[in-house]
Amino acid sequence: MAKHDKLPVALIQEHAIIDQGFGNAEANLAVIETRVAEAAASGAKLVLLQELHNGAYFCQHESVDEFDLAETIPGPSTVRVGKLAKQHGVVLVSSLFEKRAVGLYHNTAVVFDADGSMAGKYRKMHIPDDPGFYEKFYFTPGDLGFNPIDTSVGRLGVLVCWDQWYPEAARLMALAGAELLLYPTAIGWDPSDDQAEKNRQRDAWILSHRGHAVANGLPVLSCNRVGHEASPLASEKAVGASGIDFWGNSHVLGPQGEFIAEAGSEPTILMAEVDMQRSEHVRRIWPFLRDRRIDAYQDLLKRYRD
Repeated sequence: MAKHDKLPVALIQEHAIIDQGFGNAEANLAVIETRVAEAAASGAKLVLLQELHNGAYFCQHESVDEFDLAETIPGPSTVRVGKLAKQHGVVLVSSLFEKRAVGLYHNTAVVFDADGSMAGKYRKMHIPDDPGFYEKFYFTPGDLGFNPIDTSVGRLGVLVCWDQWYPEAARLMALAGAELLLYPTAIGWDPSDDQAEKNRQRDAWILSHRGHAVANGLPVLSCNRVGHEASPLASEKAVGASGIDFWGNSHVLGPQGEFIAEAGSEPTILMAEVDMQRSEHVRRIWPFLRDRRIDAYQDLLKRYRD
């Protein structure tokens, strides 16, 4: 159960520091250390980082060299981030490129409790494969299921980016007792798209999160990166070779989908206070879990109803 009726949270929305096309883990972690210290000084007890925060979003192309960026869990980054959580007494949600074994890699969120211990991890379950987002080349789908992670500030339903489009994932976390839904994210638009298409994509992303909040009566925290990241395929004429403009717009939502806080498109520490008791009130007036027809949902286990 949550230890705070009013939980101060912080989302660290940043651009990636990139050297010669590769992410600079040392430089990015140094920025994270500074931002977490600032968030903790402002009272944050829960800090959410963006997806794959150690460097560039490398999935814009398929290259075996990028696997060199992966590391084991535990490993150098988890040791460093765990110490950071302990130093500032915050629960810290990180996102790493995990090397599980030779030839076996995951996109993994790792949660550290306020004492620096590893509270748990979640391996991204839904893996995209689209122009500019070639994640299936790098990541094996997760095998840890949709299980919340217990921490000193509450039970966290941690999901990762592409998972955000799947109501099943949010629902299963809610059914397992999650008190918050958290999404480390790396999402943006193709600079060559017109503004109307860009707006539709960003609005759909936000609406998806608001839907998860409403349908499950839970607060939702989504932390995205910002800034343009050039594609390694820039010299080609292929779709997606113009890079990605990560749009930011990190946000904190209440259990009726209401905005508690929202960022723009610049690096920022988004601070907010989440009422951990509000879900109880909302679920009493909107008892969606009570009224679910679990006797009639068998076909959800089918790929498609032919």
